[in-house]
Amino acid sequence: MRLPLLLTLVAVTAGLSACQTMTPEERRAADERQCLSYGFRRGTDGFATCLQRIDLDRRAESRAQSAEMMNRMAWDLNGPYIYHDRWRYRY
Repeated sequence: MRLPLLLTLVAVTAGLSACQTMTPEERRAADERQCLSYGFRRGTDGFATCLQRIDLDRRAESRAQSAEMMNRMAWDLNGPYIYHDRWRYRY
């Protein structure tokens, strides 16, 4: 009985260790590599615009994920509840 539990614990630990977040410096370096792969050169307006668009896209994705999570939480609680709209569930 202990062996399967130990194997499960090892598998979970290995899975969690694979989840790593990027530091801001690593993220910036990755963004710069991406813009360089598009053909932009450092120090140009196009390069700065490329970096800005990557950052804006990342922020938009974060907002979309947050909105989706809040929507799921609302449905899990008691169905839809939309502010400033015509319909709501009333209990």
